[in-house]
Amino acid sequence: MLWNAVLLALREIRRNLMRSFLTVLGIVIGVSAVITMVTLGNGATRSVSDQIASLGSNLLIIRPGQHLGPGRDSAGAAAFRTADVEALRSQVAGLAAVVPVSSKSVTLVAMSRNWSSGVTGTSRDWFATGKWQVAAGRIFNEAEERAGAAVCVIGDTLRRELFGGQDPVGRQVRVKQFSCEVIGLLASKGQSTMGNDQDDLVVMPLRTVQRRLTGSVDVGSLMISVRDDGAMDAAKEQITWLMRERRHIGPGDNDDFSVMDTRQIAETLSGTTRVMTGLLGAVAAVSLLVGGIGIMNIMLVSVTERTREIGIRLAIGALEREVLLQFLVEAVALASLGGLVGIVLATLASMGGAALMHVPYLFNPGINLLSFGFSAAIGVVFGYVPAQRAARLDPIEALRHE
Repeated sequence: MLWNAVLLALREIRRNLMRSFLTVLGIVIGVSAVITMVTLGNGATRSVSDQIASLGSNLLIIRPGQHLGPGRDSAGAAAFRTADVEALRSQVAGLAAVVPVSSKSVTLVAMSRNWSSGVTGTSRDWFATGKWQVAAGRIFNEAEERAGAAVCVIGDTLRRELFGGQDPVGRQVRVKQFSCEVIGLLASKGQSTMGNDQDDLVVMPLRTVQRRLTGSVDVGSLMISVRDDGAMDAAKEQITWLMRERRHIGPGDNDDFSVMDTRQIAETLSGTTRVMTGLLGAVAAVSLLVGGIGIMNIMLVSVTERTREIGIRLAIGALEREVLLQFLVEAVALASLGGLVGIVLATLASMGGAALMHVPYLFNPGINLLSFGFSAAIGVVFGYVPAQRAARLDPIEALRHE
């Protein structure tokens, strides 16, 4: 009986192809929109997590001020010193590296080209801590770091803007009043989560930047790599107490520095993208309900058009449940076809959108199956009323219908 109902439903759909297409269009749009939004949202979340992970593993970032990011309150907060780096290395257990960082924005000149970029003064450990790979050349050695030599390692954006397609290793870059020899080229990392170009940078020994650019021994921030992921909280607590002691902060006073765990950054940004994904998916799901209303409307029209056919079936012995099943199967078939087409369109749209947004395409079988199941459920819910109306027709009145 069920198979016969399916065959009758397919025959009726083929009989009115244009009307059937327009009927399921709402389901197609709804399913494709939900899947596309969720898939792109998951890709964005993965992209955020990967970019945060590229900053370094088990990483803590310490800066003057009460919070990190744009507009952070650093007024009146003293900068760090090289002695703070040594104190952290010697007094806090479980640290893999303590990296001082001092930055300065300058205009760089090479080969009659100029480019404004940020110069980062740091130690050799900065490259390993930040998971940087060297594409060509080398990083500065310990002797160059101690002597404050005029050597630098540049990012891929700087290579492109200053040297075009030429190899920059061994060439000179003018930084203010002195020339710096390019000894290495970093592998590209691309854009950061905050939208900054990670490859637009110059890295020099810390003493070089302090002597020739900033004119002070101040350290702008500290990057701390912890050996064991499970010891992050304990290390963070020890670092906080040590820095409070060194900066002479009283028991009742607030910290004038911030210790940020990159895991917290990743969780915060990933949570934000997940919330946005859920909201966009919920908005897109509304079109599924609109599609269901369209199916109910067309099924009611179909019952009116086929009243005489229903009367004949009831008159020759068809049961009410058989008529109910026939129209219910027809509504579910329409909704299911719309769901299948929507999944195909969503796959194509998600792949294209992921390429345009530069995020990974992550196929999610769960959301695809859920969307298809929901579309079929829409057919059951919105097809039941027309099917019940058809099943309750009076055979005699139905036969009289013109």
